[in-house]
Amino acid sequence: MEDNQIFEIDIDMLQPNPLQPRGLITPDSLVEIVDSIREHGVLEPLVVAKTPAGYQIIAGERRWRASKIAGLFKVPVIIKETTPQGMLEMAIIENVQRVDLNPLERAQAFRRLLDEFGLSTG
Repeated sequence: MEDNQIFEIDIDMLQPNPLQPRGLITPDSLVEIVDSIREHGVLEPLVVAKTPAGYQIIAGERRWRASKIAGLFKVPVIIKETTPQGMLEMAIIENVQRVDLNPLERAQAFRRLLDEFGLSTG
């Protein structure tokens, strides 16, 4: 499989990542992205990992939720082979690069990475 090849996957085959660093995602927080997806489609593919039950979202949970609300049946994805630690690392990196991740969510994500995977700060 090519590293960043884009696939179209049934939206119902995707599952949220339990290691998602972002806190609660409410329907109200998705209004603008739903409108954008209805008008332009999903412009940035989700990043997912293959699991026995389907695919787990590494990056793009808000796009996935908004796509469901917008009535899409398929979304573009990039499939990554990774470990649970790699999934958390990629999710943190993707969210830290965003302006809308609040300081508490950012700190909790890094704490989880340290605690769950025995990483150190030094």
